[in-house]
Amino acid sequence: MAAAPVWSVDPRTGKQREQVAVEATALEVDQVVRAAHAARPSLADRTVRAAFLRTAADQLEAAKDQLVEAADAETALGPVRLTGELARTCYQLRAFADIVDEGAFLDIVINHPDDTATPPIPDLRRYKVPLGVVAVYAASNFPFAFSVPGGDTASALAAGCPVVVKAHPDHPGLSELVASVLRRAAAEHGIPAGVLGLLHGFEAGVELVEHPLVAAAGFTGSVRGGRALFDAAAARPTPIPFHGELGSLNPVVITEAAAAERAEAIGAGLAGSMTLGVGQFCVKPGLVLAPAGAAGDRLVKSLTDAVSDTDAGVLLDHRMRDNFIAGVTERAELPGVQAPVTPGPGGEHSVSPGFLTVPAEKLAAPGEHDLLLEECFGPLTVVARYEDDAEAGAVLSRLPGNLTATVHLSAEESAGEGRGAEILAELTPLAGRVLVNGWPTGVAVAPAQHHGGPYPATTSTSTSVGGTAIERWLRPVAYQGAPEALLPVELRDGNVLGLPRRVDGRLERQGSAAV
Repeated sequence: MAAAPVWSVDPRTGKQREQVAVEATALEVDQVVRAAHAARPSLADRTVRAAFLRTAADQLEAAKDQLVEAADAETALGPVRLTGELARTCYQLRAFADIVDEGAFLDIVINHPDDTATPPIPDLRRYKVPLGVVAVYAASNFPFAFSVPGGDTASALAAGCPVVVKAHPDHPGLSELVASVLRRAAAEHGIPAGVLGLLHGFEAGVELVEHPLVAAAGFTGSVRGGRALFDAAAARPTPIPFHGELGSLNPVVITEAAAAERAEAIGAGLAGSMTLGVGQFCVKPGLVLAPAGAAGDRLVKSLTDAVSDTDAGVLLDHRMRDNFIAGVTERAELPGVQAPVTPGPGGEHSVSPGFLTVPAEKLAAPGEHDLLLEECFGPLTVVARYEDDAEAGAVLSRLPGNLTATVHLSAEESAGEGRGAEILAELTPLAGRVLVNGWPTGVAVAPAQHHGGPYPATTSTSTSVGGTAIERWLRPVAYQGAPEALLPVELRDGNVLGLPRRVDGRLERQGSAAV
């Protein structure tokens, strides 16, 4: 394929700013992947890679002003939002460094021989090893946290896997800057630059997932693009794991009692959540089941007032703007759909937020209104007004998998009265994170976090946020009857590294005896 220039584009004007790179050829993809593959031994020492992750965080912080300025020029997300996102990214790198130091992710299990068991147990020692080179497909809407230095990259490096990132075309210049920072951090610890590869171009992304030395892939983006890569990963002569985050409607259920109790607060909170970041969050609430009747009317009035007071904003690129406007128009033209606040063009380069309402009965069975059950990327949500619990349940039963599902309950329902527990049970099969009396926008980087869900939210059961994201890039291996001198040091008796291990069924911590 012929190399083509890669331009930095200003989303506020749609104009090209500067050429930052060229699209990678098939030969260049091969060279970058092979360099990453050759860098695997440099990550073998856990102490070295933990130090690398911390240095990467330090270097990103040191370059904060330059990076935020570059990110804002290419994404228009604003310095405040981007500064916070960079801080989150640095925290995430340090959190994975702590996980590497602790070593519990190795999941070490040892069974000494036991001839009295039926059948007899031989000497078995099991732990997890890195898969190899990981391909990471950067997201448009999180130029730091889900891109070159983001969770996929951080967790893969923590697992001991070199990374090749396919940069997102919405922020190519920033991608180059961040990659250079990470490579400088690697050099401080004797790690070759090839440990973090960077590629540009659509064809390069396809070549990358098909490369025989790529062992796994992580993706954040659209259903269409992610599914194409997922299928390519499965169709390889040697299929590889593909951990994709594709799309999510993130339903919200508001009970009649909750609306009666605090309709105005719920309406204002919904407005803030669905317009946050110009509606460009993967966990934006896109479908809201609200009661018909007076309490629901108050909620809609509150939502109307709050959304009407929200300024127009710039989407990440003009293609997304065009898709948003077309998607809004198509949905608004459906029978029975109303627009209390009409979303659409806010100016030549911006969009105005809004929401649609529809009787829930129109979503309770297959038909032309099924379009309302598909994600529309941007500041839009659909409020489906239900007459009774059965109608709301019928809509929920038709929803695909989601990253999040939310329910707003009254004080009594939250205390166990009424249908609170029943609604939670209905929502649990739909999503990876179920919220009560909150809003899904905002994904805390915490050990207990789960950012994933049933398809099409993700293509696996794993999370891309939180410490357990490291598990995606590891595989278990067991050694049977191996002499002590030949075993990896992590599996030898004595536990000289002080790692958490389970020995003969008992947990062993920090070099202590089994307990």
